[in-house]
Amino acid sequence: MDIIKSIEHEQLKNKIPELKVGNTVKVHVRIKEGNKERIQVFEGIIIKVQGGGVNQTFTVRKTSYGVGVEKTFLIHSPLVEKVELVRVGKARRARLFYLRDRIGKAAKTKEMVGARIEDREIVVKEDLVEEPVAEEIKEEVTETPDVQEVNEKVDETPVAEEAKTENKPE
Repeated sequence: MDIIKSIEHEQLKNKIPELKVGNTVKVHVRIKEGNKERIQVFEGIIIKVQGGGVNQTFTVRKTSYGVGVEKTFLIHSPLVEKVELVRVGKARRARLFYLRDRIGKAAKTKEMVGARIEDREIVVKEDLVEEPVAEEIKEEVTETPDVQEVNEKVDETPVAEEAKTENKPE
């Protein structure tokens, strides 16, 4: 089992977007046509998010020329370039299948009042850039003798106070 998990871990993206049901998103998908490759944008409402790990998917629904179109995307797929958040929707369910029966404005979710459009990302794998951070910690360790010298100076002052108390006549 460890071999399978290690292979799956290699396939994961480093950062994935935070996807919530009811949000309107633009999904940039890489499409190959013969020798040519282009990016196509699919904009719609997220109606479900399911799975986990490498197999995590999300389904986006839009109406195109009066016909409802749904596409399911793998989050960790190399064909999905990026996912942009357009609108923050208010949803009280995990699956919005009831939107399939609706037409026009009724097929949209209400917008969260005062919500900021932020493309938040979840870090799945840590980058290897953390090695320079370890070097900075080593530099801080070299600075610790200065702190010890200050502690020694603090230790000297109580000795002087004891000397003053001994000189006082009783």
